[in-house]
Amino acid sequence: MKDAEKATRPHVFHGITRSMCPECRKIVDAQVLIRNGAVYLRKYCLEHGWHEALISSDADWHVRSVAYNKPGALPLTTATPVKQGCPDDCGLCPEHQQHTCLGLIEITTRCNLTCPTCFADSGEGYDLRLEQVEAMLDRFVAAEGNPEVVQLSGGEPTIHPQILQIVAAARSRGIPHVMVNTNGVRLAQEPDFVRRLAEHGPTIYLQFDGLHDSTYRTLRGSNLIDIKRRALDNLAEAGLYANLVTTVARDVNDGELGDILRFGLEHPAVLGLCYQPLSYAGRHAGEVDPLRRTTVTDVLHRLEEQSGGLFKVSDFRPVPCPHPDCSACAYAYVHEGEVTPISRVVDVDEYLDLAVNRTVVDISNELRPVLEALSGMAAVMGVEKAASALSCAACGIDLSALDIRNLHERFFMIQVHGFMDEYNFDLERLMKCCIHQLLPDGRAVPFCAYNILGYREEVRREQEALRDR
Repeated sequence: MKDAEKATRPHVFHGITRSMCPECRKIVDAQVLIRNGAVYLRKYCLEHGWHEALISSDADWHVRSVAYNKPGALPLTTATPVKQGCPDDCGLCPEHQQHTCLGLIEITTRCNLTCPTCFADSGEGYDLRLEQVEAMLDRFVAAEGNPEVVQLSGGEPTIHPQILQIVAAARSRGIPHVMVNTNGVRLAQEPDFVRRLAEHGPTIYLQFDGLHDSTYRTLRGSNLIDIKRRALDNLAEAGLYANLVTTVARDVNDGELGDILRFGLEHPAVLGLCYQPLSYAGRHAGEVDPLRRTTVTDVLHRLEEQSGGLFKVSDFRPVPCPHPDCSACAYAYVHEGEVTPISRVVDVDEYLDLAVNRTVVDISNELRPVLEALSGMAAVMGVEKAASALSCAACGIDLSALDIRNLHERFFMIQVHGFMDEYNFDLERLMKCCIHQLLPDGRAVPFCAYNILGYREEVRREQEALRDR
């Protein structure tokens, strides 16, 4: 008898992890499959059957990114023991694979907007007391020794009545990068507040979803582009810098990525962009289709197309601090309107150790070796002096007029970071997370776990109970 012809599966079995059933939210086994050039999670729940979700639109990028995974660093202390196993022991527990590179403090759950899209589901709520925030900062310092980045978030942190004191408290603890995550409404309406904020020198993480009113009506519920522009102008006048943070939603603003880039490059207050594909956590606009979601690699490819190759996919590298699926980053040198991605003139892989176990690179100090490479000279750039001799005929970058004290103003960073939700949740990624929500009780919880595993609701119940006493 002639053997029957065997069928071939329509995918490559790439691995196995654990994920979440989007219906009952139980943790379940999941397959990682490569199919038609993309990567999917396929998971099975005993009660609700099979579910699939797109996790990357570029399988080649996904496979290559594994090479950028690096050993994590241990915190000095942990807050919770291993009892039930990941993801139920967050605190951090001793099995978490990365320390806290960036600590987030939700100083208020109140907000002056009611956006249809808000992973924090903010609106009415409460403010943390100053002494609570100070205790959280002290715990952060105890766990990290010399923490590099803290982000003050919410809700809308600028409406906290003690926001200036909180920024000062973070500064007083020697944390070099203090960021304020904001929708920009108060920054636009109160120039005097911006000037007072500038006395403490934070970086502004400004929600900036596009350049059209229709984008803001869909994602934020009102026309905000004029507010965003005034906020940036007030920041520039006060001497503060901003990173623009764009929530990227399919068929809403994914056609504006290039325009946002060009706007950021031209505005004097903007030092970089962070594109964040929409995650289905909290409130979110539109119907959920986990097979058509925007991914990190979608953003990279669309940015190349919409910028006319100003930035290419090849200019980006996976960030080696978290799991390499989480984030991609590119730097460019900007001078007199000319934009030169660093990857085109320097083998940036040689410098990736700068970003191992951290999320922010101090450009004005730590990228000076990159400039040495660009200049082709053995000049010592650790000295504060004019770089009059620096130039690079080979790459066409003229550094002769460079003021080293303002070096950060000549570099532009683009980061693309994909957060997880119940559809694309991947336990492997979670265990390497380095962006942690700092809680009033001293725990530090990976940001995606905080958003989708009930930790946010737990904290809110506890804080509301304290205020009801």
